[in-house]
Amino acid sequence: MEMNQNQIMELLDSLYEKSINGIPKVSLPIDALANDYISKNDSTEKAAKQFVNYQIAKCTTSGFITGLGGLITLPVAIPANVSSVMYVQMRMIACLAYMGGYDTNSDQVQTLVYACLAGISIDQIVKQAGIKFGTKFTTSMIKKIPGTVLTKINQKVGFRFLTKFGEKGIINIAKLVPVVGGVIGGGFDLMETKTIANRAYKMFIKEDFSILNDKNTNDAEEIIDVDTDTIEPTE
Repeated sequence: MEMNQNQIMELLDSLYEKSINGIPKVSLPIDALANDYISKNDSTEKAAKQFVNYQIAKCTTSGFITGLGGLITLPVAIPANVSSVMYVQMRMIACLAYMGGYDTNSDQVQTLVYACLAGISIDQIVKQAGIKFGTKFTTSMIKKIPGTVLTKINQKVGFRFLTKFGEKGIINIAKLVPVVGGVIGGGFDLMETKTIANRAYKMFIKEDFSILNDKNTNDAEEIIDVDTDTIEPTE
């Protein structure tokens, strides 16, 4: 199955809407989910780390991805396990953005979530608009990113996924994950998702967007495990 760039963006937009608003009887709206973790921890950093660790642990459960796939309806027909993995990863990024105090309903944050998911560099695009990019890229600076820049970033995101999907065809995307990562529960790539989580944590919790810099291809610090035994996880 072949997809064009417009279809890629339709797919991402649909997944983002479901990530923010939740899926009835399946997942909470992102604000309720984030606030639950924040209320049960004494810092945003601890809440974010606990959330990420639980999300990743949950996704390693046999059948989780396959079961979720049947509940996600999308404008583009892609395998259930692929849509489920993308949903889990995007929702994780969006939740960390909300925890960090970013407006997940803004076009700017939505585009940055896409860039985080795709793992693309955006520094040159942003710099061309006269905006200083890198560490301490604050919420006020993000609000100043104009629509023309967002369009360019989205085009780069779309091309990135188009290239990824087109390497062997969308049907085989789940087989593109590295062997060392391990494919769990019908296509869930543990290592890729951990990498995305680390990237999102650095961006939205630490306010360090240098991970999306052309010169910095190394991913963010590892998410340190926290004690989750005494706090009941929430979805």
